Amino acid sequence: MKIKIIYLALQLGLIGSVVYGQGGPFLHKKSFSPRAIPTTQSPTIDGLLNDPIWLEGKWQGQFIQREPEENQPPTGQTQFQIQYDAHNLYIGIHCLDPNPTGINSRKSARDGLEGDWIQLLFDSYHDQRSAFSFTLTAAGDKGDRTLAMDGQEEDPSWNPTWDGKSRIDSLGWSAEIKIPLNQLRFSDQEKQIWGFQVVRKIFRKAELSVWQRVPLDAPTWVGSFGELHDLQPRLQRQIELQPFVTSSLKTQADAPLNPKGNPFSQTFSAGLDGKIGITNHVTLDFTVNPDFGQVEADPAAIALDGFQLFFEERRPFFIENKQLFNYQFSNPQMGGTFSSDNLFYSRRIGRRPQGSAQTKPGEYSQVPDNTTILGALKLSGKTQKGLSFGIMESLTSNEYAAINQGEENRRIRVEPLTNYFVARVQQDFNKRNSFIGGMLTSTNRDLDPNLQFLHRSAVTGGLDFRHQWNERNWYVQGSLVMSQIQGSPEAIYQTQTSIAHLFQRPDALHLAVDSTLTSLSGHGGDIRLGKAGKGHITLETGLTWRSPGLELNDLGFMRNADEIQDYMRLSYRSLQPFGAFRQGSIVYQHWVVWDFAGQLNYIDWDVEFNGIFQNNWSATFGLFSQPHIYSRSLLMGGPRIFLPDQYGAWWAFGSDPRKKLYLGLNGWTKTGGMGSYRLLDSGLQLTYQPIDQFSASLQPRFTLIRDRLQYTNEAVYQQSKRYLLSYLDQNTFSLALRLNYTFHADLSLQYYGEAFLTKGRYQAFNYLLDPLSREQGEQLHFFQAAQVRGTSDGQHYVVDENLDQLDDYSFPNPDFSFAQFRSNLVLRYEYLPGSMLFFVWAQGANDFEQISFQEKRRFGQEIFGLPFANTFLIKTTYRFAR
Repeated sequence: MKIKIIYLALQLGLIGSVVYGQGGPFLHKKSFSPRAIPTTQSPTIDGLLNDPIWLEGKWQGQFIQREPEENQPPTGQTQFQIQYDAHNLYIGIHCLDPNPTGINSRKSARDGLEGDWIQLLFDSYHDQRSAFSFTLTAAGDKGDRTLAMDGQEEDPSWNPTWDGKSRIDSLGWSAEIKIPLNQLRFSDQEKQIWGFQVVRKIFRKAELSVWQRVPLDAPTWVGSFGELHDLQPRLQRQIELQPFVTSSLKTQADAPLNPKGNPFSQTFSAGLDGKIGITNHVTLDFTVNPDFGQVEADPAAIALDGFQLFFEERRPFFIENKQLFNYQFSNPQMGGTFSSDNLFYSRRIGRRPQGSAQTKPGEYSQVPDNTTILGALKLSGKTQKGLSFGIMESLTSNEYAAINQGEENRRIRVEPLTNYFVARVQQDFNKRNSFIGGMLTSTNRDLDPNLQFLHRSAVTGGLDFRHQWNERNWYVQGSLVMSQIQGSPEAIYQTQTSIAHLFQRPDALHLAVDSTLTSLSGHGGDIRLGKAGKGHITLETGLTWRSPGLELNDLGFMRNADEIQDYMRLSYRSLQPFGAFRQGSIVYQHWVVWDFAGQLNYIDWDVEFNGIFQNNWSATFGLFSQPHIYSRSLLMGGPRIFLPDQYGAWWAFGSDPRKKLYLGLNGWTKTGGMGSYRLLDSGLQLTYQPIDQFSASLQPRFTLIRDRLQYTNEAVYQQSKRYLLSYLDQNTFSLALRLNYTFHADLSLQYYGEAFLTKGRYQAFNYLLDPLSREQGEQLHFFQAAQVRGTSDGQHYVVDENLDQLDDYSFPNPDFSFAQFRSNLVLRYEYLPGSMLFFVWAQGANDFEQISFQEKRRFGQEIFGLPFANTFLIKTTYRFAR
């Protein structure tokens, strides 16, 4: 009865006191002072809010809608209190709802955030750029993440230890939360001000409401938070040690040359993860002999253009606080060839060994899948004067390929002992409106004669800045990067001639290969100007470049060098629902690319339309045109070649994600002029959640490529080089299945499996005549049927170019088939706060092979006919904390 009286009082008093409009007090920062309480008065965290402290404290509220109708009253009001003692923050929250039976309590794993929820955001550094987020759902599930760059970057891998419970009753639902102060980072000032925000989601309405109003066109998110005043938290010392043990059993398909003939292998390992709070705002994280067996496998992919593929980081140690080490010096929203470039790409650490084992007939070799990480540490923090810093160091071990022939055994080193170092620093100034920063990375390898193709050392550095003005509505930012690699002449020659550089191109007069070099240097950067908020229009325009000698791929990621790119993005967005739409936007963007010789190589412009309908369905449709294309990489070191103009469209449609059945459709298409290119890529997503605890998602995808200008090989005829091309007919199909069952907030079962198959057939072989000609007959010479024949074993093509019945040259049959299956089944149990138990079953199989000219097999035969490897793993961790 006492709780109901409180609810009614809040509802009547609060709603009656709020005045809504386009102006008013919500444009100003709210603030209040949390109440300090003795430790002996700490509440019981059960979601009931019947402890004495909640009856004595002062409730805050006056929430206002953010989506879909900004600055309008929410469906249900929200009230909260914050109190704290020497060790913890305590937050009590009332979420009033006029229709309590409509409260959605879908279950989800940590960070899944399904159904109704409440989110607390603390800018405890009060730097107006970073924040710690804690979310509790109506079902009692938790989510947490860190925010950086004013909320533009989020890190959901952050898993602090905290407690929260929720309860649904006849007036709505309530939440009770305890957050240990040692899980936050703040200064050592006696009295402090923290930025603070509360966000509530009403799932059935797809509605967000906030405590501190932040208009949709506000240029900042974290910078617009309300404030907590007069906080006097005691300095905290955090020490967390988490030892773990892992036991695994691996089964592999029989290998006919394996002398041991044992398809089973068992491993046992142990390690230690730790976190030490050196001060209240400086933390040391470390890991010794880490194991990531519970991490989901990468999606399947294959690249025929020679460029490396970018995969997202999934390993917990490297994900946590990754935004601190981020130096992505081109805007990822702009897409393009530079969208993933970064001085630090953590997937380099623990990568697959780069060396190879050269075997003789009758020999059997085993190469490790990954390099062992012996240990890694991160030191990070931020001072009260706005200096943030991070240092990471990691050491990976020597890796060897074991080669066996009968009773004879030998091994070859395929990856050297390597040290990786990263340092990042940023200094805020000008009332948090500006910062200047820097970054340094280094890679050092202990090489032997077998690995001289690798760089002995690599160093990269960067300087960056950002300045905002006009209430942060406008900004200018820039970055400069430099690199130097050192190694043997073989290593530097290999870098010069790699797909990212191509110094050997015969028509690149501004480049030259020097086979005697033992070092190589380069530079790059980005400068941009933008408008972030205030009104319907946002804008960003800039220039980015990579010099021919820039090389970041030892510890960073870089797709290609020798480019200068101009870009612009202009968008118009709605700020209120209109007509059939809850919200909508129109985006225009373009790219123009030159090389360092001043040659214009690429023009692209796009227009995109986005909308969310009143029924919560969504749609995206875009058009693009590429009227000017010259490729420097298509011929893999050959001359720059003209490509006919290309154009196309992309689309995405989605049903209401609040429903039990969700349907999504997306894809894109591209067509090249004069019949030179055709692509169709289309995917479907079906997600079904019949009950709160269980969801299933199925994602089939099909890609068709028809490319008349597919590079095939090189040959020499009468002392002249032949660049051989062909017509590629490639079909790709993948099918991904994801299952989630959440027993309760601490116990979940997740499955992910993906089958992937791609086949490519080459025909209409030809060679290059004039790479810059715009006419097909002048650019290419197509072989007659009598000039090309396949060998009897289907492995090669033989060319008799002058038809004198003598073979002039040959090239391998390029037809291919690649099939892969990967899956992970993970049972995750948090048996104590911060202590985990994992049961994992992983399956994997892949096969890449040439296929004969007439060979055909069905999808099921390709995938399920593969030899499967299975891994069964048990991992347990225990958290010691003080």
